Amino acid sequence: MAKKSTSSSAAAKAAENAGMAPLAPTTTNSIKSTSGGLSYNQLGQNLYKTYITSSSKRIKLIDCFLIFLVLLGIFQFAFCLVVGTFPFNAFLGGFGATVGQFVLLASLRIQINENNYGQFKAVSPERAFGDFVFGSLILHFIVYHFIN
Repeated sequence: MAKKSTSSSAAAKAAENAGMAPLAPTTTNSIKSTSGGLSYNQLGQNLYKTYITSSSKRIKLIDCFLIFLVLLGIFQFAFCLVVGTFPFNAFLGGFGATVGQFVLLASLRIQINENNYGQFKAVSPERAFGDFVFGSLILHFIVYHFIN
């Protein structure tokens, strides 16, 4: 019978030599906080200041519309829970239109963002907006026919 090793480092070395991963970690990592770190409040303020100074007016307008669509989707879902789902196809159509419009708007935001010009060299901002309008028309046409 083989002799059992009592130390974890000996077991780890034996496991490495056998080609297996050790069962227990050989070292422990501890997270140490520094007194120079930012609090969540300061971090949020820095993020907000950077967003206000570095984002274009187009991006800010799109972000406002995205926030509106999120709030509208939450309101529609809460209304469905409180009042009921009698015309269920109307709820699905309205909620689907909200989610679809959010997705189309998020893709427009990605395409017209200055930081992403390298990925969308062939797509001008005008072309991206045209695609957004065309996709929105198709989305609302489908929703209109879904509701009846």
